[in-house]
Amino acid sequence: MPLFDLVIRNGRVATGSDEFLADIGIKDGHITALGEIPSKGTREIDATDKLVLPGGVDAHCHLDQPSGDGIKMADDFVTGPRSAAFGGTTTILPFACQEKGQSLRAAVTDYHARAAGKSVIDFAFHLIVTDPTAQVIGQELPALIRDGYTSFKIYMTYDDLKLNDRQILDVLDLARREDALTMIHAENADCISWLTDKLVQEGHTAPKYHAQARPPLVEREATQRAIALAELIDVPMLVVHVSGPEAIEQIRNAQSRGLKIFGETCPQYLFMTMDDLDLDGFEGAKHICSPPPRDASSQKQVWNALLNDTLKIFSSDHAPFRYEGGDGKKHAGELASFEHVPNGIPGLETRLPLLFSEGVVSGRMSLNRFVRLTATNPAKLYGLYPRKGTIAIGSDADLAIWDPQKEVTIRNEDLHHAVDYTPYEGRIVTGWPETVLSRGEIIIQDGHLHAASGRGEFLRCAAPMTADL
Repeated sequence: MPLFDLVIRNGRVATGSDEFLADIGIKDGHITALGEIPSKGTREIDATDKLVLPGGVDAHCHLDQPSGDGIKMADDFVTGPRSAAFGGTTTILPFACQEKGQSLRAAVTDYHARAAGKSVIDFAFHLIVTDPTAQVIGQELPALIRDGYTSFKIYMTYDDLKLNDRQILDVLDLARREDALTMIHAENADCISWLTDKLVQEGHTAPKYHAQARPPLVEREATQRAIALAELIDVPMLVVHVSGPEAIEQIRNAQSRGLKIFGETCPQYLFMTMDDLDLDGFEGAKHICSPPPRDASSQKQVWNALLNDTLKIFSSDHAPFRYEGGDGKKHAGELASFEHVPNGIPGLETRLPLLFSEGVVSGRMSLNRFVRLTATNPAKLYGLYPRKGTIAIGSDADLAIWDPQKEVTIRNEDLHHAVDYTPYEGRIVTGWPETVLSRGEIIIQDGHLHAASGRGEFLRCAAPMTADL
């Protein structure tokens, strides 16, 4: 009887801290041996000249999330996880969003029903808290945290999602008591509303004006205010999708004062600029997201923040709205004002190859940093480490075998999401995951899916490991 179900041989293994040549022995979905393995496995993979990395952990994505007004996300829990897997991601953390007036527990039940029997990879849920009533704060949220939903997102903008400062304090206080993590979308809602009204009154409604309605200072002010609220409560907090130096400065300052303030950024802030919103006709709507992409100088500052540990996590913020049709970007028509265009862009499948190519291959960052940003740090921050996010004895055998020399031109027709465009169309990247394993099962190989929908498991998260970041 073979000791291993699968042995991966001769690969260059990289974790968040180490890099070495080794074989990997896998049994019952877990890594059970690392090093030179003389015994045969039931199945073997030769990874000579390849990199063996932990499967990516995408800690910020939206799937099948109701938006109202006839707007519908293109990706559900079949197409989204499938696309993630083809891009080397083996764990995703989408959101269970509470609607105002709704029980938070009811929202979680609804999202489990949406996900049931669909995902090809493992997943956990963040919560989105939009209505922190006494019952939610006093009963529902503490119970859900104990059930493994240890992170939740709150908004400082969007009328149907935002909380006021007092409500934010209530949520942060609860997070401190229950050892959970609060994620915050930091933009000043009143400034955005005022600027939007001014722009629309002046007839400035094209997609490019979305960026003018959300200038860097509205992110800077909200980030500073959110940090002050977290400091008042003395609780860790993550600022999501940081777009430029103004917010980065606030986060860095807090960190220098010993506060546990973490930052996340996304591909759009490294590979897009506000000029992408100023395309012919309505094409700029494809690039509308919040915060919007900034300028080339801001891109450099975001890269620097990834390299100096100000920003700890690199997520996709996958928000999949189709361009064509009446349920996505054009739901209000091709001449609709920018404020009626759904915010968000797709990115689950392209997240890792983009950063690998422009980070590792270009020489900007080490392979170890790439692993930390895309797998290890999110697994730690959301209570999934060391089961996920690393290559170690006892960890789940979630692995991506990369060809670091493979050159790929990104084309939407080759991607596996259900969105009808990618903002990275035509971009050439070097390095792509060729074989992907989830809990020891080969799910992607030779450009094909080899696993059935529904094999992915729901993950209950432990407390965040903020001391290790």
